[in-house]
Amino acid sequence: MFVAQSQTPQSSRIVVKGALIDTSGTPLPSATVMLLLPKDSSLVNFGRSNDKGFFEFKNVKRQRYILKVSYVSYIPLQKDVIPTDEAVLDMGSLALKPITKELFEVVVKTAKAPLSIKGDTIEYNAASFKVPPGSTVEDLLRKLPGMQIEQDGSIRAQGMEVKKVTVDGKSFFGSDPKQATKNISADAIQKVQVFNDKTEAAKMTGVDDGKKEKTINLELKESHKKGGFGKVTAGIGTDDRREIKGNYNKFDSKNQFSVVGNANNTNQSGLSWDDYQDFRGSQAFSWGDEADFGFGGNGFRFITFDDGDESLGIPIGGSRDGFSKNYSGGANYNYDTKKTKFSSNYYFNQTERTIDKISSSQRFFQEKSLNSADTTNQVNFNANHRMSLRFEKTLDTLNTLVLIGNGKYSRGNASQFSNILQQLLVQNSIIPRQTNINNSNIFDSYTFQGTGIFRHKFAKKGRSFSASAGYSLLKSDGNANQRSINKLYNATTLNDSIVAIDQINDNLSNKKQVKSSLFFVEPLSKIFYWESFYNFSIQNNSVNRDLLDRQDTGPVRNDSLSRYYTNDLMYNRLGSSIRYSNKGMNITVGLAAQQFNLKGDFRRSENSANLANINLNYFTWIPKIGINWDLKNNRYLFIDYDKNTREPSVRDLQPIVDNSNPLYLRVGNPDLLPSIQHTISAGYNMFNPASFTNLYANLSYNYNINQVVYNQTIGDNGVILTKPTNLSGGTTYNGYVGFGVPLKKTVSTLNINANFNLAQNPIYINSVLNKTNTNSGSIGMRLSFTPSDKFTFYGNASLGLTKTSYELPTAPNQTIYNNQYGGEMNFNFGKEFYFASNLNYRVYKNETRGFTQDLPILNLALYKFLGKSKRSEIRLTAYDVFKKNLGVNQSAFQNFVTIDQTRTLSRYFMLSYTYNMRGLSSQMRKKNMF
Repeated sequence: MFVAQSQTPQSSRIVVKGALIDTSGTPLPSATVMLLLPKDSSLVNFGRSNDKGFFEFKNVKRQRYILKVSYVSYIPLQKDVIPTDEAVLDMGSLALKPITKELFEVVVKTAKAPLSIKGDTIEYNAASFKVPPGSTVEDLLRKLPGMQIEQDGSIRAQGMEVKKVTVDGKSFFGSDPKQATKNISADAIQKVQVFNDKTEAAKMTGVDDGKKEKTINLELKESHKKGGFGKVTAGIGTDDRREIKGNYNKFDSKNQFSVVGNANNTNQSGLSWDDYQDFRGSQAFSWGDEADFGFGGNGFRFITFDDGDESLGIPIGGSRDGFSKNYSGGANYNYDTKKTKFSSNYYFNQTERTIDKISSSQRFFQEKSLNSADTTNQVNFNANHRMSLRFEKTLDTLNTLVLIGNGKYSRGNASQFSNILQQLLVQNSIIPRQTNINNSNIFDSYTFQGTGIFRHKFAKKGRSFSASAGYSLLKSDGNANQRSINKLYNATTLNDSIVAIDQINDNLSNKKQVKSSLFFVEPLSKIFYWESFYNFSIQNNSVNRDLLDRQDTGPVRNDSLSRYYTNDLMYNRLGSSIRYSNKGMNITVGLAAQQFNLKGDFRRSENSANLANINLNYFTWIPKIGINWDLKNNRYLFIDYDKNTREPSVRDLQPIVDNSNPLYLRVGNPDLLPSIQHTISAGYNMFNPASFTNLYANLSYNYNINQVVYNQTIGDNGVILTKPTNLSGGTTYNGYVGFGVPLKKTVSTLNINANFNLAQNPIYINSVLNKTNTNSGSIGMRLSFTPSDKFTFYGNASLGLTKTSYELPTAPNQTIYNNQYGGEMNFNFGKEFYFASNLNYRVYKNETRGFTQDLPILNLALYKFLGKSKRSEIRLTAYDVFKKNLGVNQSAFQNFVTIDQTRTLSRYFMLSYTYNMRGLSSQMRKKNMF
C-alpha cells in the first residue's frame, strides 16, 4: 500500500482506490498504477499495488483522470476516473488480460504510459515529461521521479550513483554519464530506462559478483537513429569576448562519425560537457578494457602518465580561474557490429592562460612561524595532438580479442614571476625578507600506450580465461630558466644581504613499462567459484637533469644540483579467491602474494660515481574480503576489507636537492619503504518504488603504515627543506548519507545529504613528530520544483565546516567555512520567449585569520527559438552581473594554512546564435524509400 499525500479538506480532495486481479481473480501485486490528466496524458501521481493487489491514491484533486495500469506480460489497462460526491471513489476490482499473439498489436498501441516499473527497472516515456525546446537530457532527467542531478552534473537514480549511460543499448557515451546527459538534446529521446546492470567483470566471467552498476539507457526516436545531427553556435560580447563552436554527428546502426571544433576567449579551455560525447562516441570510455586482473594491491598499475600535462585524455571542463584563449578540434569514427568494433579519433587543443594570483600563508614550527604574502603572474601555453585506436573482434562464440593504442604529442612553454614578502617570527623578533622569482620553461613530450586483451569462455558454464599484455612509453625533453633574487634585510654584511640564482635546467626523462596479466575462473559448484590471477610488470625510469649556472664566461655545469638516475621495478603478484554467489548473497574471500624488486642508482652525471644505490626487495600478503548482499525490494548492503601497497616514487627517492623554488627546497630519500593502507568500508542503499523515497549511506576507515610524509626543517634564514620519510599511524574516517523524497510526485522533490571526514596526519617538524587533526563536514540540500513546462526552479544550499588543530604551540587552531547557495530558474513567456537565471552565492570564511569573502555570481539569459521547427535560437546572456567572480581557495593542513585569490573572467555580455540539426524526420525518410 502506498500513500501519496496527507488528507486535506474533503470538499476539494478525494481518495481513489481499487484492486487489481487477473482474469482468474488472482491478485496482481507490485503493478504500476498511474493517474493521468485527460487533456495531455501528463502524469499526476503514481504508485504500485500492494501484496494483495490493492492500490490507493490519497489527497488528489476532485476532477477527471485517466487511470493507467501496467503489469509484466499483461495488456495495460486504462479506465476513466469520474469523481462523485463521495470522499472515496472505489474503482472496485479491475481485471488485466494476459498478452497473446493476437493482442500484441493492441498492447503496442496502448503501452505508451508515462512510466512503468518492472522489478528494479523503471521506464519513462520521455514525451510525457515536458521540457522547454533546446533542453538537454540532463534537463529531462530532472523532471523524472526518482532522479537527482547533483551540482556537479553527476546523476543519482533511486538513490544510487549512475555509473553508465548507454544509447539504444550501446556504450555510445561511455562510463561518464555527465557528458552524455549534457550532450544529447531532450527532443531526441523516446524512452529513458533505469536499471541495475552487472559489472563488466561479471559479464565476462559469467559469475555474479553481487555488485550493481546503476545504468541509464536512452532510447532514441526514429528520427534521430539515422541522418545527421549537431549544432553550431557563434557569439560576440563586450570586452572583446568571442566564441564559436560546433559539432556534427552522423551515425546508423553500424557507423558513427563526428567532428567538433571550438575557439573562444571565455575560459572554455577544453571540450565542454555538451560536446565531448558527440565527438568521442563509443570510444569515450571503453568498458571492460581493464588489463590488470585480480583484486587489491594497487601496486600493479599500468602506466597511465595521467598527471597534468602528460594526460592522454581529452581535456574536458568549463571555466577555470584566470584568463585564457582556446582552440580545439577533432574527428572521430566508430564502426560497431555484433562481431567487430573499431574506434578511432584525432584531437587537437591549444590553450594560452594568464593567471594573476595573490596568496597569503602561514607555516608553523616549534619556536618559529613564517608568514608569506605572494603575488604571482603566470602565462602558460600548451598544445596537444592526440590519437586513439581500439579494435575488438569476436573470433567465435568463445573467443574475443581487444587491441588498444593511444598516443599523444605535446609542446608548450610557461613563464612565472612571483614577488614574495616573508616575515620569519622567532619568539618576539621579526626577520623580514623579499624574494623575486622569474622562471620560464619550454618542453616537448610524446606518449604511447598499447594494450592487448584475449578472453576465452569454455564450454563449461562459468569457466573462463583471460590474458593481457601492454607496453607504455613516455619521453619528455624540457629546458627551464631559473632566476631569483633573495634579499635578506637582517643580514650583517652586503654579500649576505642578496642571494641570486641564475640557472639553466635541461631535463630529459624516459619511462617504459612492459606488463602482462592472467586470469582464470573455475566453477566448483552452482554457488561456489574459484578465481586465480597472476600479474607481472617490468618498469624502467631514467632522468638526466643538467643544471648550469650562468656566469660571465658562459654557462657552467653545477655538479651539486645536477643529477642522473635510473631505476628498474620488477613486480609479481599471484592470488586466488573463493566466491560464494547465491540468492543475492555474494561473498569473496581471497589472498594474494605480492613481491617487487626496485633497483636504481643516483649520480651527478651519467658517467660519475654513484651517490646512492637502491636495491629494495619487498614481499607482502594482500588479503581480500568482500560481502555484497541484495536484500530484495531494492535494498543493498556491502562490506569490504582491502589492503593496498605502493612503492615509493622516483621523485621521492632521489637524494639531490631541487631548488626550483629557492625558499622551499626538496630532497629525496633513497631509504624509503613501500607504504601500506588498510581500508574497511560499508554501505547501504534503499529505494521504495511506491513512494520514490531513497536512502543511501557509506562509511569507511583507513589506517596507514609507512605512509610517505614530508619532514620539514627550517633554517636560520627561513629557507625550508623537505625530505620524505616513512611514518605509521595516519588515520581517516569518512562518512556519507543521503535522503530523497518527493514532496509532490512529478512536481517537487527534496534531497538532503551530509558527509564528514576525520583525519589525523602525522608529520616531522624539525625532526620532531607532530600530529595535525583535520575534521571536516558538510550538509547540503537540493530542491526541485517543476510544476509545468513553463516554469522550473532548482534550489540548493551547502554548508561546509573544517576545523584543523595542531600540536605545535605556535600554531593557532583554524576554523574554515565554505558555504554555497544557489538557484536555477527557467520561465516561458510564451511565443517561444524564455528567461533563465542562475545564481551561485559562495561564502568563504576563516575566523582565525579574520578572512571573509562573499561572491554572488549571477548569470541571466533571455532567448527565443525561431521558425516552426525551433532549430534556431538567439540568446542574450549577462555573465556575472554583479562583477564579483574571483577564484578563492583556502585550506589548513599539516603545519600550514593558506588562502589563494585569483583574478578571473568577470562581467561581460554576449549575443549568440545557435542552429540545431536534429536528424531527419521520419516522414522524409519514408518518402525517400519509394
